[in-house]
Amino acid sequence: MKYIYIILFLLYNATTAFCSSGGDTIRLSLRDVVELAKGKSIASKQAITTRETKYWQWRTYKSNYQPQLSLNGILPGYSKTSQQVIQPDGTILFQQVHNDNSQVTLNFSQSITATGATIYGESQLQRFDDFDRHNILYNGVPYAVGLSQPIGQYNSLKWDKKIQPLLYNESKQGYIEAQEQISITATGYFFDLLLAQVNLQIAQTNYTNTENILKIAKTKFELGKITKNEILQLQLELLNSKKAMGIAKRDMEISTLTLRSYISQEGDDRVALVVPETISEMSVSSDKVLAEAYANRSDAIAFVRRIAEAKRDVAVARGQTGLTASLTANLGFSNTATNVAAVYRSPQNQQLLQLTFAIPVLDWGRSKSKIKTAEANEQFTEYAVEQDKQTFKQQIVTQVTLFNQMKEQVGLTAQADSIASEKYKIAKERYVLGNLSITDLSIAFQENDQAKRDYVAALRDFWGAYYQLRYLSLYDFEKNEKINYK
Repeated sequence: MKYIYIILFLLYNATTAFCSSGGDTIRLSLRDVVELAKGKSIASKQAITTRETKYWQWRTYKSNYQPQLSLNGILPGYSKTSQQVIQPDGTILFQQVHNDNSQVTLNFSQSITATGATIYGESQLQRFDDFDRHNILYNGVPYAVGLSQPIGQYNSLKWDKKIQPLLYNESKQGYIEAQEQISITATGYFFDLLLAQVNLQIAQTNYTNTENILKIAKTKFELGKITKNEILQLQLELLNSKKAMGIAKRDMEISTLTLRSYISQEGDDRVALVVPETISEMSVSSDKVLAEAYANRSDAIAFVRRIAEAKRDVAVARGQTGLTASLTANLGFSNTATNVAAVYRSPQNQQLLQLTFAIPVLDWGRSKSKIKTAEANEQFTEYAVEQDKQTFKQQIVTQVTLFNQMKEQVGLTAQADSIASEKYKIAKERYVLGNLSITDLSIAFQENDQAKRDYVAALRDFWGAYYQLRYLSLYDFEKNEKINYK
């Protein structure tokens, strides 16, 4: 009878196969999914747009230190109206005005970063047409140069030169971090779908095996070898397997839709994921990760930038209080004539020297309060940055420890999966031979299923830790080089 049971069991297994509906199947590895997400996802396009925005902001900042040349004008300046004119005796008469007052001005300016001054020059030509009196008059400034120098005020050019390069470098590293964050997110969606597919395979396999075992059990029951309770138990297992198949199909459809949406993949082809392996030869040390993190991360640049901004705010507070003054000097030539050529012949000197200032005489401590507030904020920022540095370091050390643990954990769960699979196989054979209870067979089912899920979960933890490590350091430990995206 034992040989009959074995033959029946083998025949049922040989005639059972996993069948799927028609259509093409796309096989994707974890790296395929990550690369698709980096290249096609909306998150990737948003990161690129942010990078371009920061680049043009940087170009705008750079232009502030370059010579500026502009042409301004009023062409035409036609007017026909009546205007009030105050007479010598204080009365007002309304006079008809019919004229055209046009002008063009060519301006040049150059900022001086060290002092915050501006050197400027201009050339101007103005034409006035009086249509009532048929007069034409020209007024012009062949050339003039000047200097505007703030005294005791906040120098934005000087502080921008310290802070803006940090912001730009921070944005460049932030783009790389955004790409690595995409990898982390894509990895999560990948393993969501992989686990759903594994659960479906487990449910289908369990359903097929339970169905086969139930047929054998019915034969054994007819021969009086087992009780009705075992038949009922197997029928319950069959129903549970069928229910698990439905749940797994639902989860797989949802996970497939989520993954497709994230990597912007269109079409209705089935997606079959390849179970990834671990990177056994890669070793990571905390010192190496920390060194790369401080060299590459935007947070490390932000530490310096935040301190610089706090110092800048103190400079702003001091520049807005106390004595503030501005010196303006201008030297050039001007002339008036009835034709354009005469404007540029023998022009007259024009000179300007002006010093404006403001000194608070009584402000009830307002100036001092602004400065002290800025200094207190600077001190607070220094403490906050120091705390963030400690958190930054601890996060990296913890992640390195987790990664090394996850690498070992994957090996252990792989062994457990292999053992559980072998145990499950033996349990099926022993049940067919009649020397194993249905309870022990059910336990072997559950242990085998759980071992497979545990292995996928361990792989998820490992690869999640791996991409998190890349994100924290912006370093590729497989290629031993810094991560960079064009």
